[in-house]
Amino acid sequence: MNPHLEALHPYPFERLARLKAGITAPAQLAPIAMSIGEPQHRPPAFLLEVLRRHLDRLGSYPATAGLPELRAACAGWLTRRYGLTAGSVDADTMVLPVNGTREGLFAFVQAAVDGARAPLVAMPNPFYQIYEGATLLAGARPFLLDTTEANDYLPDLAAVPAEVWRRCQVLFLCSPGNPTGAVLPLSLLQQALSLADRYEFLIAADECYADIYLEEDAPPAGLLQAAQAAGRGRFERCVVFHSLSKRSSVPGLRSGFVAGDPAIMARLLLYRTYHGSAMPVPTQLASAAAWQDDAHAAANRRIYQEKFARVLPILTPLMNVARPAGAFYLWPHVGGDDERFTRELFARENLTVLPGSYLGRTGAAGNPGAGRVRISLVPEVAQCVEAAQRLREFLQAHWPARGARTPA
Repeated sequence: MNPHLEALHPYPFERLARLKAGITAPAQLAPIAMSIGEPQHRPPAFLLEVLRRHLDRLGSYPATAGLPELRAACAGWLTRRYGLTAGSVDADTMVLPVNGTREGLFAFVQAAVDGARAPLVAMPNPFYQIYEGATLLAGARPFLLDTTEANDYLPDLAAVPAEVWRRCQVLFLCSPGNPTGAVLPLSLLQQALSLADRYEFLIAADECYADIYLEEDAPPAGLLQAAQAAGRGRFERCVVFHSLSKRSSVPGLRSGFVAGDPAIMARLLLYRTYHGSAMPVPTQLASAAAWQDDAHAAANRRIYQEKFARVLPILTPLMNVARPAGAFYLWPHVGGDDERFTRELFARENLTVLPGSYLGRTGAAGNPGAGRVRISLVPEVAQCVEAAQRLREFLQAHWPARGARTPA
């Protein structure tokens, strides 16, 4: 068996299940799960209709490169969303469908890393664990960029030693960030591009929360946008990952795409033809319809905006919690042990959140997720409000000595 398997850490939700084992939550309270970033909004009706209408297309093998109409829809969305020059995203050479960003991110690292050169893959800490798992299985080592309140949850690229950049083969960026919700400014993306040129590494930008942000007139910038502004007509060294899971509330569709530098995409396509990861035709056609429609994504975004507007006033008097710029997470400091907080909250309120330490790794400065929890505002609005009320009651009655704030 692959010896790198031994280096893998348990997935956060495996650890969470063990943490909750043996606890009987109050039966009179309906369970509310806010630990997983799994959108629960109703999927757009038109997407489901397209999917149903084309189920008869399951009788043939799909092409790994995807249907031309899907690639064109993805290229069109990128152009609209980021204000790119018309025609600058070549659908034939710069776009590939993936079965969700998790699968795509993993495949990309396997194709990109040269394990014979003691490679490093740089990534934010805390992070989406697939970055680390893909890195370890490719024979590389993670290099962690702590994102903390002190640095506004932004990776400090200038603090990375030159010897690290010389070994770096891939830099992962995530904007809006998971779990912090931080948005990377255009200037930081362009700083990353300059470093990639100097040290010859690739940039993989996980932008799956790109259409979930709280300021309607300030959509987060993207890597391709930064590249084009810097004069990179073919998005050299850049690869971006996008998904319908969050944008369209269809996590079970397993549909996304990867786009960027055509030289990289050609090699990734070669890998994927052996990887056996072609997307079913009905899924492709439904996905094309979703990427062509921005109205449902805006309506979906407004629901998240409403959740933050209603939940934060309930929690801020008692909890050190801030409104993020994007994504759908709260990332509060709980003033104590995050595992204990999670376990007691579940035991008393039948409310599940995720310990922040499960999303980070311990370095010289400690684990940047320790003492925090990730709260996913994915249930419907009323359930999020109820969860906030339960959390407030828990803080008042059972966590006051360790809480981050004293009631006003």
